[in-house]
Amino acid sequence: MPQATSLFTDVESKVVGTSAVVIYSPSGKKRSRFPEGVVEVCASEEEALARADPAAHRHAAVASGPARSSEGFKLFYLVRWLD
Repeated sequence: MPQATSLFTDVESKVVGTSAVVIYSPSGKKRSRFPEGVVEVCASEEEALARADPAAHRHAAVASGPARSSEGFKLFYLVRWLD
């Protein structure tokens, strides 16, 4: 049986959604989950791209979240990078 490789979104649920975001990531694009404090939700992919600044470690992406982790943190899970 194939394994899921990303977080799936229930489009009927209002708990976790998928959004265009800008992620502050000084370590680059190596991670796949990010705490809510480094994620800025945008209205569209175009807005996320406009707000991104790779030189300042701010990258446009599509992410699912926020979802509460087992440690009690709210996390966003990377779906794909836009820049």
